[in-house]
Amino acid sequence: MTEIPTRQREVLEFVTNELANGRPCPTQREIALHFGFASSRAAAIHIEALVHRGALVREPGKARSLRPPKPPLRRQTVEISIFGSIPAGLPEDQAEEAEGCVAVDVEVLQIKPTARTFALRVRGDSMIGKGILDGDLVLLEHGAEPRNGDTVAALVDGQSTLKTFLVKNRKPFLRAENPRYPDLIPASELMVQGVFRALIRKAR
Repeated sequence: MTEIPTRQREVLEFVTNELANGRPCPTQREIALHFGFASSRAAAIHIEALVHRGALVREPGKARSLRPPKPPLRRQTVEISIFGSIPAGLPEDQAEEAEGCVAVDVEVLQIKPTARTFALRVRGDSMIGKGILDGDLVLLEHGAEPRNGDTVAALVDGQSTLKTFLVKNRKPFLRAENPRYPDLIPASELMVQGVFRALIRKAR
């Protein structure tokens, strides 16, 4: 917005002050009287200029509707720690090592991250059936109870992997979303480390 001339700025301040004090928006006649203009036409010219500049907005056909424009909504972003990568293939021994953070736009991803939300980088193609590709970042919630069909980061017999969590005959197991990979039925232990919440894919 270019610099507003002095008289227009004074008109703008008068209108915004009246509104801020809980009074109705002044009419053109009231503005003219306040500034000692010879006619309401002078007030109308200043108002039109302020509307054209975007310093004021109004609803067409509605009296006393002048208002300052609403400030743009601030997008809420949070930073989520990336704890290394996770195999989306055959399970592997995997040590978690923080490798920085990713900034997440809460509105775009439509999730509410918590202190238990973390990110892992995907390595492999066993989850392509769910649209999770090699190199993607998955956001997961530690401590969340997995439901049948959820994508999870899990330790199966001590090795880490990203798979679909399923329960059959009350026994949990993991399924790949790629026919090239077998189901993973734990011999002794299946520990879910995080439940999938969102996906981030960088432009390739």
